[in-house]
Amino acid sequence: MKQLLVALAAAVIFFSCKSNADNAAAIESAKKATIDSMNNVSSIKQQVVDSMNNLKKHRHNTSNAAVTPGYADAEMNSPAPAAPAPAAPAKKKGWKGWSHTAKGAVVGAGAGAITGAIVNKDRLKGAAIGTLIGAGVGAGTGAIVDHKKKKQGQ
Repeated sequence: MKQLLVALAAAVIFFSCKSNADNAAAIESAKKATIDSMNNVSSIKQQVVDSMNNLKKHRHNTSNAAVTPGYADAEMNSPAPAAPAPAAPAKKKGWKGWSHTAKGAVVGAGAGAITGAIVNKDRLKGAAIGTLIGAGVGAGTGAIVDHKKKKQGQ
């Protein structure tokens, strides 16, 4: 019986160590993929900046050519670099991208959960009820604000 327990313990330890090694390898590959992705984004941003600088320089050279007749520049005669395809408009990050309805629901749920837990003796039940009521009231208030802003054309 003791031999069986020792063998079982050894097997558990062996498999848990192997699992950690696999997890470490997966984490490292994920880190590498993230860094590669960030480098790609950085290089694309640099290409956009370079193309904007070339356009700016090209416009400046074009305005000088109009003032000075006979002015010719090799860069002015070369075609402008192709601009990258326009991306979809960037969504606002954080709270700014949320509607007032969503913000109200989240804030109301939090406030309702805290209040319900404080007021009710059964804290879990009170927090659950407070969350539901607070989220409903907050979403309703946010919807009113959204409706007013939509009416105003903002």
